[in-house]
Amino acid sequence: MSILKNQNIKNIKKELLSDNWYTLNKFTFDYQKNDGTWETQHREVYNCGDAAAVLIFNEEKNKLILTRQFRMPVHCNDKNIGMMIEVCAGLLEGDTPEVCARKEAIEETGYKLDKIEKVFEAYMVPGTVTQKVHFFTAVCTNNMRIGYGGGAENETENIEVLEITFTKALEMIKSGEINDAKTIMLLQYAQNVQLFK
Repeated sequence: MSILKNQNIKNIKKELLSDNWYTLNKFTFDYQKNDGTWETQHREVYNCGDAAAVLIFNEEKNKLILTRQFRMPVHCNDKNIGMMIEVCAGLLEGDTPEVCARKEAIEETGYKLDKIEKVFEAYMVPGTVTQKVHFFTAVCTNNMRIGYGGGAENETENIEVLEITFTKALEMIKSGEINDAKTIMLLQYAQNVQLFK
């Protein structure tokens, strides 16, 4: 499939609103509607960089390796949550997606992954955020754990490493205990292709 340039957009103006953590820009542009007329639109776009996420399965323990950590945006939206159960993930920060996935696995879970497989990529919040996430799966064994995980010391992550059966993780989606989009997407992918039998 070839990607064509969008001819329905012109006169793009960009205004920096914030670069305190990542960058928030306001875009003003003209967009051609289906009836052929043009209208001026305004959008704020947050750029925090692309990321990689990896679903890790320990075949000896027959359990998924997941993480739990505090997420301030979730806490702001729902005071009763804040703590999120997730697959291992992180920003690329100049690395390739595969290198990032491997690095985050060591930092967050302590596992040094041998073989990882890229399964898809997706935009998570395309209405406001530029981020594209690269999704991977990996199988590990006990001897591949070279550390305790918990996150990088300089990133104040305080990550708890969890070991959960695949069946239990799927049940936790239904109960709402797992409500992180990237985690749900990878778990449902694994279910659909019968990755863990």
